[in-house]
Amino acid sequence: MSESIVRALKCRECGHEYKIEPTHVCEFCFGPLEVVYDYDKLQGKFTRELIESRPQNMWRYKELLPIDGEPKVGANNGYTPLVKADRLAKALGVKELYIKNDSVCYPTLSFKDRVVSVALSKAVEFGFTTVACASTGNLAGSVAANAAAAGLESYVFIPEDLEQGKVLGAAIFGTNVIGIRGQYDDVNRLCSEVAGKYGWAFVNVNVRPFYAEGSKTLGYEMMEQLGWKAPKHVVVPMASGSLCTKVDKSIKEFIKLGLVEDNQTAVYGAQATGCSPISKSVKDGTDMIHPVKANTIAKSLAIGNPADGYYANKVMKESGGYAEDISDEEIIAAMKLLAETEGIFAETAGGVTLGCAQKMIESGRIPRDESIVLCITGNGLKTQEAVLNEVNKPRIINASLKEFDVLAEADGVQ
Repeated sequence: MSESIVRALKCRECGHEYKIEPTHVCEFCFGPLEVVYDYDKLQGKFTRELIESRPQNMWRYKELLPIDGEPKVGANNGYTPLVKADRLAKALGVKELYIKNDSVCYPTLSFKDRVVSVALSKAVEFGFTTVACASTGNLAGSVAANAAAAGLESYVFIPEDLEQGKVLGAAIFGTNVIGIRGQYDDVNRLCSEVAGKYGWAFVNVNVRPFYAEGSKTLGYEMMEQLGWKAPKHVVVPMASGSLCTKVDKSIKEFIKLGLVEDNQTAVYGAQATGCSPISKSVKDGTDMIHPVKANTIAKSLAIGNPADGYYANKVMKESGGYAEDISDEEIIAAMKLLAETEGIFAETAGGVTLGCAQKMIESGRIPRDESIVLCITGNGLKTQEAVLNEVNKPRIINASLKEFDVLAEADGVQ
């Protein structure tokens, strides 16, 4: 079975519906558009057994993604490990902890490979030959890699001060890298203008409704890997806030289709204090998102005017979750804790997720005796600058057993 159940694009504000085409803003109220589905067509057909019979990639859930037939781009992407993190759980003083580890997502080591696979597949269906994005880093690398593999021309627009690992991680694929003087919000504004003038498929502008749906696959996998259970508590890093909303949507879809039972999942958001407009709104008890000027080492989360901030805020409140933010120093400490307990080197956004979870556990916002899932969305090899001066330097000796003996003795080795 591969029947698509996509019904339309629908405005999240006024409810006006549009046919499936590369557009993202309602022409009546200027609200954002979202893909909506006819779930009744899948009742009794989209089963656990069907999903489990398919290859272990994100497309095992293709009926719930907005493409026609088979994927045109990124056929092998997704299906990353869910790690039972017992050593980290002990360090945090919690009963049961899991890490959804998208730091090893194929092919560019971030969850952005999920959204890009869907966006570019849809772009090909629409007939585009040039694809592009505004990016804080991970998206640029993913668009560049997946476009290269699909034979598409690509342009990636980034703030000029991105980490070198992320700049290199896009440029190696032969894309056109355009550095912009300014912050991500400046980049995004320019990309909206370029998309309008040049008619390219910008994954997070005119193809955004389709792009965002790819994030749901992280949630689908999480539930399948938990033994077909919805998580009790899930902590998600927030930049635009989209991932937070799509994890929530994935859980509601699986409940609607009878694949999991309703576990009253609480969704929590994590931001860096240097760019925390969504977490501030949650903590202030308001649904107003006030744009900020980003100033944090967590550059992949540095979106000062988050497009989905209002909707992420709503998800957290309605699910019984919360939001937190932490300092750059706390981000680094959390990155080291994750690496030293579970052998996972996450980028700065991963430090944000763990550090905020730790803060919410200690404050009692997240119970210690219930199951928790942390979403780690990118690889630490991309943000090495953040921890370069925070780790032990090599101790240099000659190739001499006698010299090593001295070193070992100093370490207390018997």
